[in-house]
Amino acid sequence: MRKRIAVLTVALLALAMNTAFAGNAQSIKGELKANITRSMNSFINENTLADSFVIYDPVAGELKKLQLQKLHSGIMKKSDFYVRCADFKDSSGKLYDIDFLVVEDGASVKTVEAVVHAADGNKRQYHLEN
Repeated sequence: MRKRIAVLTVALLALAMNTAFAGNAQSIKGELKANITRSMNSFINENTLADSFVIYDPVAGELKKLQLQKLHSGIMKKSDFYVRCADFKDSSGKLYDIDFLVVEDGASVKTVEAVVHAADGNKRQYHLEN
């Protein structure tokens, strides 16, 4: 299991380095960007079972078991959250865009939630602002 987590972490970092840099908020760079990426990778690893990222899809009303395809490079700041996305696929090939919500926690950051932002290109709205 630890070997799988290590392989997944290396794959995520490689994907992060190979994605385009369009969409990055200019103020989110350097150590902050690296910390957000580490937190997101840890969240994905902690919610991966049998090589599948597990997330509840409230629209479908079921748990999804997804495979990571691509980590988006852009990080946006929305309200109190940093938001970073990744593409996943299910066993049928359906594509899911998952948003990871990251908050500052003292001197560090913590990923607190993953949200299905789009399923097969059909975007879903969720509200972050007060």
